[in-house]
Amino acid sequence: MEHICPMCEKETKVTKINTSEVFTIKNEEITIPVEYFKCLECDEAFDDPKSLDDPINRAYREYRRVHGLIQPEEIREFRKRYGLTQKELSQLLGWGGATLSRYENGALQDDTHETILRLIMDPKNLFRLIQDRPSALTQQKRNELVEKFELFDSVQCSFRSIYEERFSIHPPDLRNGFKKLDVTKLFNLIIYFCLNGVWKTKLNKLLFYADFKHFKDNSSSITGLRYKKFAYGPVPEHYYHYFASLHHEEKAIKVEEESSFNFTGEIFTSDIGPDLSIFSTAEIRTMEFVKDYFKDFNASQIRNFSHEEKGYKETNLQEFIPYNHSDSLQI
Repeated sequence: MEHICPMCEKETKVTKINTSEVFTIKNEEITIPVEYFKCLECDEAFDDPKSLDDPINRAYREYRRVHGLIQPEEIREFRKRYGLTQKELSQLLGWGGATLSRYENGALQDDTHETILRLIMDPKNLFRLIQDRPSALTQQKRNELVEKFELFDSVQCSFRSIYEERFSIHPPDLRNGFKKLDVTKLFNLIIYFCLNGVWKTKLNKLLFYADFKHFKDNSSSITGLRYKKFAYGPVPEHYYHYFASLHHEEKAIKVEEESSFNFTGEIFTSDIGPDLSIFSTAEIRTMEFVKDYFKDFNASQIRNFSHEEKGYKETNLQEFIPYNHSDSLQI
C-alpha cells in the first residue's frame, strides 16, 4: 500500500496498524480501537488525513454508552421532532447559546445538564416548560407547539405515555441496548414493518433484528426494547400490549387471521405511513437494511434463521437476550 507520508513528504509504502488507545474521561479509562498508517521508509506513524474519524469523539460515545447517557444525535432528533432551533431550545432551558451546540456536536455533557436533558425529553415536562417560560419563544412558535401536543391532557393520558411510565422503568443497560424505552419510535417502527402486511411472528423477529443490528453498528438500540428467548425465537417484552394498542386504540394497524401451508397466524397491515422524521439517518438506514434483507423470508424461515443466532442459543428460555451478542449477529 502506498500513501503520502507527512514526514518524508512523498509517496511511500505504508502499512496499516490496528491497535487500541486508552483515553481518561472523568477519571475513568476508556479503551477504543484505532487505526493509523506506518511509513516503511522512515518508520513514523501518522493518521489518515482523509479520515473524518475523531478518536476522542468515539471515546466520548463509548463513555456515554457505558453510563447510559444521551448521545448527540438523540438531542438533535428530540429538538427537530418539535421543530425547535438550537437557540429556541437553549432559551427554554436557560442555557448559553453555545452549550447546546457543543453537546450536539459531540462535547461530553456534565451530570447536571444530562439530568435536565432527560427531564425535558419527556413531552409532559417540555409542555410545562413552554407554559412556564412564555418569553422564551415567540407566540407563533408557542402556538405551533401547543398544537403539536394537541391538548396536555391527551399527552398525559395517551397510551404511549402510559406505556412509557409503566414499562420504561429500567435504566439503560445491556438488556435494552443502553436506551430507555421509546414508545413513539417503537410504534412507528412497527407501522414501518407493517406497511405491506407482515405475519406477527415475522414482525417480532424484524423488531429484534432492527434493534440488534443498530446496536451492532451504533452501540445503541433503536427502541430500547428488551427481548426474551421463546421457543419460536426472540420476542419483544410486552409485545402484545403494543400490538393491541396500535390495533384497538390508535387504529394504526389491521389484524387478519390467515393460513399458509400448515401455518395459521395473524397478519398485521398498516394503511398509514410511519413518522420517519423521529428517526435518525442511521436508524432509517438500519430499518431499510433489515426490511430488505428479510423481504423474501416467510415466518418460518425467519424464525429458523433467528434460532441460529449465538445470543439465542446461549440464552435460557424466558430470559433476556443481552445486546452484546449483537457482535455475532448473522446480518
